[in-house]
Formats: sequence, structure tokens, C-alpha cells
Amino acid sequence: MSVDLYYFCFLSSVLSIYGGNFILQLVVKRYLSNNKLILFLMPISSLLQTILLLTASNAFMTFAWYGHLKYFHDKSLWVVILIAWGIAFFEYCFQVPANRIGFKVLDGYQLKILQEIITLVIFVIFAKVVLDENIKWNYMVSFAFLAGAAWFAFAYKSS
Repeated sequence: MSVDLYYFCFLSSVLSIYGGNFILQLVVKRYLSNNKLILFLMPISSLLQTILLLTASNAFMTFAWYGHLKYFHDKSLWVVILIAWGIAFFEYCFQVPANRIGFKVLDGYQLKILQEIITLVIFVIFAKVVLDENIKWNYMVSFAFLAGAAWFAFAYKSS
């Protein structure tokens, strides 16, 4: 596959806005025998939209909250706070639509628990990649308990 085709496929993955609602669309690419590219735009479920938007939101927020521990040491505290606020703006651009979309299929508690689980997954990756910290056994046990809590929140429908 050529670089142009990769670039085209990347640009074809769009975040569309229709009637104020965010609708993510997947681009599925397929080659035929004559090497023509066929694109299929498929709407993604509300739950998957929520998960993807929360993942993007938490990536921004984790960097806003913890990025200064690795970067910006030469900046004064007020400058770092302004930088973090600037990054957090983009977090809100994903968080607010995620909550609106997610609230259509989840209740408020489930939405919050989902957000916290995604936050932990993003932070584990961030801690390893950016902060160069390894996860210890006691943290893994803690995450297992949190995963159990999430299972209880989603497995049983309370009335």
C-alpha cells in the first residue's frame, strides 16, 4: 500500500457533526483485483462512541494532570497551570460529547465507572511510556478489585 493511500485512509477517518450530535464513522478499506479502494462508512454504536471519546478525553487529561512531572520543569508554576488548562480544554471537547452520547445508553453511575476504568488504563500506559514507571504487584491487585467493582456495576441491572 502506498504512502498516499495510507494518508488518504487516515484523512478519511473523520469525526462528523450532524445536528449537534457527534457521530464517529469507521472507514473500512478493501482492495479489489483492480486495486481500487472502496470505502464503507458505518455508524458506530453509542457505547463505542462513548468509549472512544472518553479514551481521547482521558489521554488529554492525563497529560494535563501529570505531563508536567516529566516536562516543563523550567517553567514557573503559573505557566504550567495555564498550559494544563489549555490541554484540559481539548479534554472537555471530547468529555462533554462522550457524556451526552453515553447517557443515552448508560446511567450516570455506569458512565462514571466506565470513565474511571478508562482513566486507569490510560494512566498505566502513560506511567510506563512517559514517566518510565513500572506497575507493581500491589497496584495490579488494586486494579483487579476495581475491575471487579466495574463488573458489579455493569453485570446487574438495579431497579
